[in-house]
Amino acid sequence: MATLHKLKEIGQSPWYDNITREILSSGGLKELIDNGVLGLTSNPTIFHKAFTSSPLYEKQLEELKTKKISTFETYEELVFRDILDAARCFEDVYNSSGKVDGYVSIEISPNYAYNTEKTVEEAKRTFSTLNRPNIMIKVPATEKGVPAIKELVASGLNVNVTLIFSVSQYEKIAAAYIEALEKRASEGKDLSGIYSVASVFVSRLDTKVDKILDDACKPSDGLEGNNSLRGLAAVANAKMIYQKFKEIFYSERFRKLKEQGANLQRVLWASTSSKDPAYSKIKYVQELIGHNTINTMPEETMNAFIQSGDVKVTVEENLEDAKRILNSLENEGISINELCEELQREGVKKFSDSFEALINSIAKKRESTQSQIKPI
Repeated sequence: MATLHKLKEIGQSPWYDNITREILSSGGLKELIDNGVLGLTSNPTIFHKAFTSSPLYEKQLEELKTKKISTFETYEELVFRDILDAARCFEDVYNSSGKVDGYVSIEISPNYAYNTEKTVEEAKRTFSTLNRPNIMIKVPATEKGVPAIKELVASGLNVNVTLIFSVSQYEKIAAAYIEALEKRASEGKDLSGIYSVASVFVSRLDTKVDKILDDACKPSDGLEGNNSLRGLAAVANAKMIYQKFKEIFYSERFRKLKEQGANLQRVLWASTSSKDPAYSKIKYVQELIGHNTINTMPEETMNAFIQSGDVKVTVEENLEDAKRILNSLENEGISINELCEELQREGVKKFSDSFEALINSIAKKRESTQSQIKPI
């Protein structure tokens, strides 16, 4: 278990990409924290899986049946309880790290991903309701999300910007964060209490690119193409994002904000489980270790890295190769930017579908609970 502690020693914070009521009630999360986990991320897909696979929500649902509240309000009661329990578990990490780590992220309804005003409204309401300093509100990095992120940071919220795939998407988010801090500074407001991360989704890009390469390499007229670029796009793209992070946050412009108390918006590597069984289970952890970064890992990936990970800085290795790979893909007619835009749209839809499935599951469970009540 010293592996995770070693990651922190060289500048990367290991976070846990999962939440269940079991790990909260059993002390499992506390054990993870003792072994080096420094934060937690959640999303609608994770909560849907947790709710539909666990009996531990039934008691609270039974208690909530006496309240005249909507299904959505029931959803918030259930989810907010888990988020608050997790935030309390990370309180010591939050304090001992100087507020750098110890955060628990919760995503507002992905149905608002393309609505700036509703995103701002829901994010502020959620942050205020939870009312804990180590909460981060997850907001998608869509075109409509960018001004919302700027407004939320300027208002003093901790924001986890999610569903970033490309360098250009990342640049817009970093710019929004810095502009928000500059606005606060111009108004004489404190910058030191605001923390944000930029969540870059990694493995999904390989899934998308690999399919294109595989389709192009299917036998035709007795010949097969060359798929030597398979499994290389995602890490190469992530390495370029990290270089852009350094360019922006080690600049003179940000240095002035840092002198006023501003904090880095660290890059968080998300979607780090290997989707292709041909790849190492720790590919998207092992190859992206770097200073001032976070890697949020699902359970299987984290366990695999603990068992076999080699803790050393890798995100700045072979940068010229990374550039060559991306150029080669472009030469093959594969536009990384276009694929990343497509992936972001698909990501929003996936989370929206999971959110709706969760709401429907709660509604059915409520009806089932109500039907079991015998009339007096």
